[in-house]
Amino acid sequence: MTVPLGRRERKKAATRQKIADAALRLFLERGYDAVGIRDVAAEADVAVTTLFSHFASKEALVFEQDEDFEQRLTRAVTGRAPHESLIPALRREIQALVRHCTADSAAPIWRMIDGSPALREYEESMRLRHAESLATAIAADPDLPQSTTACRTIARFAIDAYSLAREAADPEAAVDEIFLMIEAAWEVARPSRHAREAVPPGRAEAGRAVTSR
Repeated sequence: MTVPLGRRERKKAATRQKIADAALRLFLERGYDAVGIRDVAAEADVAVTTLFSHFASKEALVFEQDEDFEQRLTRAVTGRAPHESLIPALRREIQALVRHCTADSAAPIWRMIDGSPALREYEESMRLRHAESLATAIAADPDLPQSTTACRTIARFAIDAYSLAREAADPEAAVDEIFLMIEAAWEVARPSRHAREAVPPGRAEAGRAVTSR
C-alpha cells in the first residue's frame, strides 16, 4: 500500500515537477544546448540552489523520472506476487515503461536526446545504473538461487530490451520477442547452477556404501 505524502513532501514534489516542466519546455523550444541552468531556474521561478537541490545536473532535468523508473524495475522483483516467476514480472514492467516512452508526446524528447552527445552519454550511464540496481534486487531474492553473473546478465538483458524495443517499429511486439529469449537464457542458467552443486548419482551410491560398512 502506498503511504500518502506529507505536506512537506508534497511541496517538494510539486517544486521538482515545476522545475522539470520548465526545463523541458525551454529545451524543446530553444534547443538543449541553448538553454542554461539559470534560464531554467528563472523560468521555474526558483533559485539556482533550489534547482540543484532537486537535480544534480542539467542532463538530469531531461530524465526527471529516472529514480521512479529505477524503483519500478526493482519493485518488479521485490513486489511481485508470491510464486510469480521473475521473467514475466520483468516483462510486464518493461512493457509498461516502453508504452510510456513511445507515446506520441515523448517523440520530441527522444529526438532531442538522440541529437545530444551529453544526453546520450547520460542515458547510457543511467541504464547501467538501473541494470546494477535490478541485478542487486534479483541476487537478494532467496527464491532466485542464481550466481551473481547470471543475475547481472539477466538484468542487463532486461534493460537492453527496453532500449531495443523503444526503437522498433512495433515496440510491444519487440518486448515479447526479446523476453522469449531472456526467459530461455534464464532457464538455461538454472540447471547449470544446480548441476555444479549436485552430487553425481554414482558418487552418492559409493558414499552410502562406504558409510554403511
